[in-house]
Amino acid sequence: MKFSLKIFKVYLIIVLFSFTSCKQDTKDSNTTVIGLKTNLVDFVNPLMGTDSDFSLSNGNTYPAIATPWGMNFWTPQTSKMGDGWTYKYDDKTIRGIKQTHQPSPWINDYAAFSLMAVTGNLKYKEDERASYFSHKAEIVKPNHYSVYLADYDITAEVTPTERAAHFKFTFPKADSSYIMLDAFFKGSMVKIIPKERKIIGYCRNNSGGVPDNFHNYFVAQFDKDFEVNHTWGDDWQLQKNSSRSQGEHVGAIIGFKTEKGEQVHIKAASSFISHDQAELNLINEIGNDSFEQTKEKARLAWENELGRIKIEDDNIDNIRTFYSCFYRVLLFPRKFYEYDLKGNIMHYSPYNGKVLPGYMFTDNGFWDTFRAVFPFFNLMYPELNSQIMEGLANTYKESGWLPEWASPGHRDCMIGSNSAPIIVDAYLKGNIKNEDVEVLLEAVLKNTQVSDGRPVNSVGRTGLDYYNTLGYVPYNVGIHENAARTLEYAYADFTIAKMAEKLGKSDLAKTFYDKSNNYKNLFDASTNLMRGKNEDGTFQKPFNPLKWGDAFTEGNSLHYTWSVFHDVQGLIDLMGGKENFISKLDEVFTMPPNFDDSYYGFTIHEIREMQIMNMGNYAHGNQPIQHMIYLYNYAGAPYKTQEKIREVLTKLYTPTPDGYCGDEDNGQTSAWYVFSALGFYPVTPSIDQYVIGSPLFKKAAITLENGKTFIITANNNSGNHMYINSAYLNNLDWEHNFIRFQDLIKGGQLNFIMSKSPNKERGINTENMPYSLSNQHKY
Repeated sequence: MKFSLKIFKVYLIIVLFSFTSCKQDTKDSNTTVIGLKTNLVDFVNPLMGTDSDFSLSNGNTYPAIATPWGMNFWTPQTSKMGDGWTYKYDDKTIRGIKQTHQPSPWINDYAAFSLMAVTGNLKYKEDERASYFSHKAEIVKPNHYSVYLADYDITAEVTPTERAAHFKFTFPKADSSYIMLDAFFKGSMVKIIPKERKIIGYCRNNSGGVPDNFHNYFVAQFDKDFEVNHTWGDDWQLQKNSSRSQGEHVGAIIGFKTEKGEQVHIKAASSFISHDQAELNLINEIGNDSFEQTKEKARLAWENELGRIKIEDDNIDNIRTFYSCFYRVLLFPRKFYEYDLKGNIMHYSPYNGKVLPGYMFTDNGFWDTFRAVFPFFNLMYPELNSQIMEGLANTYKESGWLPEWASPGHRDCMIGSNSAPIIVDAYLKGNIKNEDVEVLLEAVLKNTQVSDGRPVNSVGRTGLDYYNTLGYVPYNVGIHENAARTLEYAYADFTIAKMAEKLGKSDLAKTFYDKSNNYKNLFDASTNLMRGKNEDGTFQKPFNPLKWGDAFTEGNSLHYTWSVFHDVQGLIDLMGGKENFISKLDEVFTMPPNFDDSYYGFTIHEIREMQIMNMGNYAHGNQPIQHMIYLYNYAGAPYKTQEKIREVLTKLYTPTPDGYCGDEDNGQTSAWYVFSALGFYPVTPSIDQYVIGSPLFKKAAITLENGKTFIITANNNSGNHMYINSAYLNNLDWEHNFIRFQDLIKGGQLNFIMSKSPNKERGINTENMPYSLSNQHKY
């Protein structure tokens, strides 16, 4: 239903758990106020970002049917077993609904198995059993998935819990109806127990990062007697009337007659610990609940989290985009722990294979998520983040190292030492338990001191000895992406200094503050850009600032030059002042989207996504440059941040299958949107400031975990009123280009007065600038 904005100015007010009838506002006869009893999950589109493939990412997401941070997700599977692009929006057939733990198609999946139903002649091989489907006969919500399997006249549905799921298959009248459990490749077992209407088994598929004893144990409990039971063995060999199969790739098939409209329910759960634990998870999380009860519990789980931020605005698509992004932020890292018979928390360790007490979380790439996801948790979910920090301490105890990319154990992906800013930001904001502080400090220091014994190349610091002696990782010593590593290590050193300073370790703090200046070693004054440097101190040649990769990671010099999160003023000084700095920022947006892809030998998807967005060389679809727009605030030109933030918010994000402009990446690209739509962003995790941008909504009410509410309003806000004319924090004039963490968590109100033209006199004085090491720290 659409309302004409030519006649009415429509405000959609989201009112949780209450109903207000439509009424005319007597103060303004041109304004219609609509009250709705609204489920926020109805604004979420889990298909956002699913129109993706290897060559071009519009998100590289799949529809995750899950509860927030759930141990298991479920998703329709359109692709072959093992394909990282498990659900592609343009695919026409579905092979099953699978349990998935995939954080990214590039990392791929582990511990996956699937359920599928067919009628008529038995079809169980994945290509043969696939059914045509239409998005017109598909319901996709975070708490519920339903699809019509056209080839079999079956409707398949699933609704999740954290470690279990409830399936419902609605059959036609058929003499031969089947449900099959595909336990997937790389080692699996199934056992059918007809008397108990049950299938149990395990799957061992993974893409690395697991101990030798890794298993995902599952149980599937049916509510209908089996008239037929078969299994299949390796090479899809059908084993008729058998009840057990074990091998490289096995599965189970049960069959029966069905009446038209007959519903068959399956309650499924799994465990990384044991079959008994899988049974316990099923009892604890579903028990005797009906499908509708499980579905409602999952809905409430989402409502409780999404309801922490309530939006008022007249643009329904912006609201849909916001809550779709919010949903993505709340998926990873996943809970990798379970509850024993006494309710104690325990976990199977993906690092040493033991079952141990305490929290464990996984499926996260810190290179992506240190930027905004974890700062969002520190603001909105401090208790959860404290648990995640305990999980990091456990990871260190169990493997000897902090994770940088875990799925479920250490994976060799990406660069940097970004566990440090994640830990330090949590510590400085009070979200690490006392017993974990020294363990985690020891862990981050080990990354800076020990080069040997790393389980994979991404853990610790590649090139550490060079970095510690020269102050940078050299270009010509066989270590790829060396300049990017140097810049990220320098920022990590800054965060360690902040932690040491708060702990009263002044000598340690000074050491790491000094090391955090290592970014200067790569600055080339002749180009005003960061550049790879050889071991002898000369810059690498030839130098092409448009060359992706090589000295940099999934970007070029124009992107990585801005990776001085902790000392933007220092970078301004290196560039010769604010005018040069602003000019260099502008250049990234105004130049053509030219590139050099010779390092890769082909045009990688990140390059293509930059090229087609018509924003010059600005590559929002990848993480290194996502903070860059906010840097105008440090140079006295906040209005330029405001106009470009609004452009990205409204141009590069939509609540549609092509709704992202690159990889979503474990919530990071979504967290950028959530923060930026609210009006501020954590440019420098580990300090107490958020840099102000341009709020997208007329009003946002943030309910914090401490019970306080912080309200953001933007008067005169609209599509062409993106500039901040003035701002007031708790009714006091606010000229600063930042807002403090403490101001937010105390509750209160930030009021923006928006305008169509920029106020170039606001936020231009030195005291208005956000934190930089160069001008705001004294040893």
